[in-house]
Amino acid sequence: MGTRSYAKTAAVMVALASSLFAQPAGKQATQVTAVAGESWLSHLHRTFDETSMGKTGRLGPAEPTTDFDAGAVKLASVVEKQYVTVHGADLYRLNCRGCHGEAGLGAPPEINSVINPVRAGSTTLVMERMKKAGMSMSYAEASKLARQSQDAILQRLHKGGQDMPPFSHLSEPEIRALVAYLKQLADVPGAEAEQLAVRETPVRVGEHIVKATCHICHSASGPNPDAQQLADGAIPPLSALTSRVNQAQFVRKITRGAPIVMGTPPLACRGRMPVFYYLSEEEAADVYLYLSLYRPYQWATFDPVMVVKRPRESCTGNRYG
Repeated sequence: MGTRSYAKTAAVMVALASSLFAQPAGKQATQVTAVAGESWLSHLHRTFDETSMGKTGRLGPAEPTTDFDAGAVKLASVVEKQYVTVHGADLYRLNCRGCHGEAGLGAPPEINSVINPVRAGSTTLVMERMKKAGMSMSYAEASKLARQSQDAILQRLHKGGQDMPPFSHLSEPEIRALVAYLKQLADVPGAEAEQLAVRETPVRVGEHIVKATCHICHSASGPNPDAQQLADGAIPPLSALTSRVNQAQFVRKITRGAPIVMGTPPLACRGRMPVFYYLSEEEAADVYLYLSLYRPYQWATFDPVMVVKRPRESCTGNRYG
């Protein structure tokens, strides 16, 4: 960051972009694509204050926080290590926790718990539930009900629901790893032995967070609001974030929170954006990297070329174990 030259940063970013185009077949779980379209809140015709979505994090600090050295975000390691190991628990954290919370309980009645639907996909638990209710059911009948519940969960992940967006960016290996973790979260018998992991690039990690969490509130593209519009409730588009703040400011805002300048006269106020304290600084930097490399767009104006808009720093490493 502070001591690195612009030229060095640009050179590493160009090298990273080249490496992303040159990934050998089968190494990456799925192709990374830009985020597009209106936010999910806009799709539902709701304002941020009218929904629980994205509010399961902590709100930002009322006072300015002490700056931190983002030099720990190692840009050089982007080229040195191009992959990270991501477990089902990580996929849940990156994709689901923003709305459903750490324990999967959601924010009823708007955001449903994932626990009971997942437990309903276990033949063993279905039979136990029927037995407690004093009802007789064969193993075959319980298995049929469990399969229907499993299909419903997959349907929800692929196509979404009334208040839940589709998670079409997830690959089949990622879905298998995520569902295995959901079983563990719901205490389904034998789930621990089913846990899976996938190998991802740092920019793919950023894509998960942007498409599953950031895009809930932030539209992909659109006008960049001024201070007064922010005070009136406008939410900046994802396409503007890398020009509004540098990487260090972005990482701090996501992981620790930061007041923003709002209104006329300009005042430092606590923003509406929650602090995603469960994301690491490296993961927040991955978000910034993804938004820098893959330009967010609206459907009508899509330019499919992957563009490095300006040199940015990022990080990687096998940080999930």
